[in-house]
Amino acid sequence: MPKLGLIAGNGRFPFLLLEAARAHSLTVVVAAIKEETDPEIDARAAADPEIHVHWLSLGELSKLIETFQREGVTRATMAGQVKHKQIFSSIRPDWRLAKLLLNLRTRNTDMLLGAIAKVLADEGIELISSTQYLEPLLAKPGVLTQRAPDEEEAKDIAYGRTVARAIAGYDLGQTVVIAAQACVAVEAMEGTDATIERAGTLFRTLEAGDANGEPTTLRRTLTVVKVAKPNQDMRFDVPVIGIGTIDAMQRAGATCLAVEAGRTLLFDPAAITRAADEAGITITVE
Repeated sequence: MPKLGLIAGNGRFPFLLLEAARAHSLTVVVAAIKEETDPEIDARAAADPEIHVHWLSLGELSKLIETFQREGVTRATMAGQVKHKQIFSSIRPDWRLAKLLLNLRTRNTDMLLGAIAKVLADEGIELISSTQYLEPLLAKPGVLTQRAPDEEEAKDIAYGRTVARAIAGYDLGQTVVIAAQACVAVEAMEGTDATIERAGTLFRTLEAGDANGEPTTLRRTLTVVKVAKPNQDMRFDVPVIGIGTIDAMQRAGATCLAVEAGRTLLFDPAAITRAADEAGITITVE
């Protein structure tokens, strides 16, 4: 039976990829990251003899390669987030990764993961896009919810796309939060949901008034815009939206979400749409 290597980060993404790969009759060799992967992955392996789980720590690049080679893996994919702050602060690199890090011109995520992909390729392991197995989950153009963006939200989307694409080009993040064509928050290492929550906290402060007690003139709604990078490598860091994103928006008071068609994965689209409709949030895909 053909084998697929799965480098599993956090969240539900690895489990969706696992299900899709098994539906394609693939044996899946999971490299589970101790600092990130949900331990539930062990239960999935116990229930299916064609799922093999190996635990390793961030930074153990040599162990990752040795594990895949021992299992006969020649193709692998990444699924699930590895927090940026983990990559750049908590990592304890082995000799192979330490050498790679020393040779990087810049230590942004794209540069690091691209270098790891090259090392894997040199060892006979091709890193492929997870979307190869999850194409039905890629967002399709249109308004997904009962409510379409209103005139002000549409203006915020247009402005937000301009800002988001600019910051994504520098690999700073892929999400911005906009209000009244003003940028309230920009994603950095904290991730999309934390960015939304930070915007909500900031906006509640503005709503309470400025230092002189004067209320803000900004309208009390937030629009979240998430884009792919200009030269998005779909093998890693694919834009993802899940129920957690809608929950974060509701807590923050955000009313509109805009994502890119064909380059954003929607985990459980029906549940996302249902939750958005219940919260009065509009989702548009362009």
